Amino acid sequence: VQLQASGGGLVQAGGSLRLSCAASGVTLDSYAIGWFRQATGKEREGVSCISSSGGSTYYADSVKGRFTISRDNATSTVYLQMNSLKPEDTAAYYCAADSLWCTTSGVGMDYWGEGTQVTVSS
Repeated sequence: VQLQASGGGLVQAGGSLRLSCAASGVTLDSYAIGWFRQATGKEREGVSCISSSGGSTYYADSVKGRFTISRDNATSTVYLQMNSLKPEDTAAYYCAADSLWCTTSGVGMDYWGEGTQVTVSS
């Protein structure tokens, strides 16, 4: 299973980005998918998670009301729509898959993708 995160970039505070997590080698419809981020010098943190069916979602308090996770199982793609971005959202963002659910910090997730950098300028 290979996951690839994309869609990162440089954006001004208040702007928006949409991250995508695409899979190859397997369809994602059997996996919960999580988005995690790690800023320089900080520990990795869980941002959002969506169940395999899309019926359950989780958001970290820091992103609630600003980020929306969704998935399209037909194309094996999971999205993270990020609105009202803040400088503190600056980090490398990673997607990961698990057959059950997401863990808080990503420890134990089954598969990981390469990250995509998000930089929010003030």
